[in-house]
Parts: sequence; C-alpha cells; structure tokens
Amino acid sequence: MGRREKRTRSGLTFDFGLNSTDRQGQLHRMDQEFSGSGVTPSGKIAEAWARVRGRLKTDVGDVAYRTWLKQMTLVAIEGDEVVIVLPTRFMRDWVRQHYGDKLRLFWQAENIGVRRVDVRVAPEPRPLSDDDEAEDAPGLAQSLSSPAPAPVMAEARPEARPETRAEPRAEGRPAMDPRGEWAAPLDARFTFDSFVVGKPNEFAYACARRVAEHPNSPGFNPLFLYGGVGLGKTHLMHAVAWSIGEGRTVAYMSAEKFMYRFIAALRSQSTMEFKESLRSVDVLMIDDLQFLIGKDNTQEEFFHTFNALIDAGKQIVVSADKSPSDLSGLEDRLRTRLGCGMVADIHATTYELRISILQAKASQAGVAVPPKVLEFLAHKITSNVRELEGALNRLIAHANLFGRPVTLEGAQEVLHDILRAHDRRVTIEEIQRKVAEHYNIRLTDMSSARRARNVARPRQVAMYLAKQLTSRSLPEIGRRFGNRDHTTVMHAVSRVAELMQADSAFAEDVELLRRMLET
Repeated sequence: MGRREKRTRSGLTFDFGLNSTDRQGQLHRMDQEFSGSGVTPSGKIAEAWARVRGRLKTDVGDVAYRTWLKQMTLVAIEGDEVVIVLPTRFMRDWVRQHYGDKLRLFWQAENIGVRRVDVRVAPEPRPLSDDDEAEDAPGLAQSLSSPAPAPVMAEARPEARPETRAEPRAEGRPAMDPRGEWAAPLDARFTFDSFVVGKPNEFAYACARRVAEHPNSPGFNPLFLYGGVGLGKTHLMHAVAWSIGEGRTVAYMSAEKFMYRFIAALRSQSTMEFKESLRSVDVLMIDDLQFLIGKDNTQEEFFHTFNALIDAGKQIVVSADKSPSDLSGLEDRLRTRLGCGMVADIHATTYELRISILQAKASQAGVAVPPKVLEFLAHKITSNVRELEGALNRLIAHANLFGRPVTLEGAQEVLHDILRAHDRRVTIEEIQRKVAEHYNIRLTDMSSARRARNVARPRQVAMYLAKQLTSRSLPEIGRRFGNRDHTTVMHAVSRVAELMQADSAFAEDVELLRRMLET
C-alpha cells in the first residue's frame, strides 16, 4: 500500500492514501454530508460534478475545454464553497478569469447552496482526480483510484506524461519549475487545423507537420522557420507544440524570455538548475531568435543547450525573421548549426492566400462577410496576416456593436486610417528606385527599351512589386514603365511568381525588397 497522506480542510477531511474500497466509503460520507446541508438534491457529488463538466464542455467548445478545463479536479466542499484544483498557477489564473463565473453558475444549478467556487493550484501529491471526459466518466468515485496526469511545459499537451516529484534543492535558491512556470503559454487558437495553407507557406507547413508527427527525423533537426512579421511563424510553432505527441515535454519561449531567465539564473546563482531544467525537455522551441543578436553570453548558453539537446536526440524548433546565413551578429558556429537541419521560409502572402485566410476567419467568427469586402481587404492590406485579421475583426466588431451588416462602404469608413496608411506606404517611383539600387542598374532602365536580362529581370521584379504593394491598375503600372502594355505587366507578374516558386534564393531576394519597401 502506498504512502498515506491526510489533508484537512474546513468542511471535509480527505485521505489520499486510501484503497479503492475505502475511497468509495469516503465518497459516500462526503455525499451524505453534502446532501445533508441541502446543497445537492440527489446527494451524488460525482454525478453533479460530471454534469457541471459536461455543461462546461458544451458551452466553451471542445478545444477550449481540453486546453483549460479537462484537468480540473474536485477536491473539497467547504460549507457553501466548492474547491477545484489545477496543476499550474497559469492554468488556475486563466480559469479563474475566463471561466470562474460559469463554474459558479453551473454549480448553483446543481445545488442552490453553493455561493463560491475557489480554483487553486494542486498540492503534491495530486488529490482526487477526474481526468476522464464528463460524458465518459461513470462518476468521481472511479477517478479516485488514479492520479491525474500533469501537463507538459507551457501546457502544450494536457494529456502527457505523469509528473515526477522534484529533488530537494538548496535552501534559499529559487526553483526552476520544469512544468510551465518559466515557459510561455500556448495559444489554443494556433493549431494545424486553423492554419490556412497556400503556396507561400506550404513548404514550411509540411516541414512543421513532419516534425510534429516524427520528432528528430533525419534532416529535420533543428527545424528553422523564417519569414517576415505576421506571416505565420508563431502559429506554426504553437501548432507543433500542440501536436508533438503524447509523453513528451515541450518548452516553448521567445528568445527574449530565454535571455531574461538566463540572467535571472546568473543573479540568483542557480544556473545549474536552469541548465538542467532546460536540457531535460524533449522539445525546445525558441521564437524570434534574432533577439539574441549582440547578446554574446546568452548566445553562448543557447549554443551549449543546443548541442546538449541535439546530442541527446531531442528536437529543436527555431524561428527568426531571416535565414540563418543572413542573421549577422550571431556567432558563426551557431549560425552553421542552425542551418544544418531543415530551413523553411514563409513568403509574403499572395492575393489568393489572403482571400482564403479572410474566408476562414469570417467562418470561425460566424459572420457573413460579402465577397466584395473580402476582396477589397485582400487587395488593400498586403503587409501581413496579423494586420489583415485585425482589420476583419474590427469590421465584425463594428457591425455587431451597431447591429449593422458588413458592407463595402462600411469597411472603407471603419478602416479609413489603415487604408490611408497602406495607400501612402509605397509608390511606383519608390519601388523603381529601390529595385534599381538593389540590382545596381540605372533608374532610367526601368522605363527604357533595353531587353538585356540584367535589366529585364529587375524591371519585371519592380512590376511585380508594384502590383503587390500598390492599388494601381495594370495599364497604369505599364505606363510608369515606359508606356508598356498591360499584358507586359501581367507577364512580368506571372513570371516573377513562377521564379519565386522555383528558386528560393530569388524568392528571398524579392521578399527582402518587399520588406525594405514596407518599412
């Protein structure tokens, strides 16, 4: 028989070392005391708890329930207060803020005597657990026989492996909690199912899925994702963390947070605990690695952590705004190691991809948005997906608040500041000048009749960027390039798009020009 431990609360006394038969008796006594107070008409706590969980799942949806509520454990009833625990402080705070009122209302529907639901962090060892889904669980009594599993770091997989007790640490040293206290939380919206795939991101998406399904595959460790702001790097990293597989510990954080935690460990003289905690994970994910440029000591620590995890056969996923070879300011030894696995870039969105993203977001919001409005947004907002989604959310919120349908005229009025900023952001003249400087040709070559490849290709790139970054029509763009016909512009746009698909170096060159023009 395992170790016995008693915990006494103000209302009821629980013994967590009981065998299955004794636990049934404990639950029966708990039922009697609870029903004797007039709180539960049926006197069945397990059934009431199962119904509360079932209503929560129906109300918030399956994804939110699995992410935040599945690991709730009913541990005590203290007078008119129900006590529920969760495995981490982050989950406790989130549930308190977002679901506390729902919990109280659903409990009051079961028993009118409940006035408050207190959500706490689970002590060790874990108390009465209820890991089963509400509709599948026969009752709380059956779940008492096995402890609830603990989450992985950053709550990446709530169903993952059991928690192990930490070893005693030196007095006065802060603990490096390997269960999410210092790793960043994951966004439940960022999954593979919600990621809209198109030609600009299909390669990065395929690589991310491969790593999620088969971590540490040859040639895919590390996985390095790079691209401009708001193109989906963070979304893919969160999706990998959610899908990486059961039984693995995932640590996801930004490079900035990695640096701050490392500095804190230095100041508190707990660097060994920091190293051990970080190197004990199965998957390390670092977002926005470019933040480490110029931070030599942090780069040194990341370099050694990188080597230790790779040598141990652990998966590493990194994102940045540039490819490893272009991250000037990182040590050469680190850049070469980052480039030795799979490097996948995410290009700027195409018009078709932007339309698909807008359609998916509108569908998720449950709002009917006319196709003309979606086309208008896809044409006008081309910089990044975040700004595109923000504009759509703004339109939907405005329509809901004032009870009006989403219209093209309304979009122009509500988004006037965003549209004005995009209209003045770049001109055809600016594009021609920047492309000419980049390819080291004369500005006059943009409108000349010369057809030499070293002139024609930059001219085609400038036409492509003019089509992507301005609202000018094809005939007007042609006139700015030496009175060329609109069919010439169409050919240039399609040709550049084909070359970007076939030649990653060329695509990166065009993307660099685009970023320079947009900033």
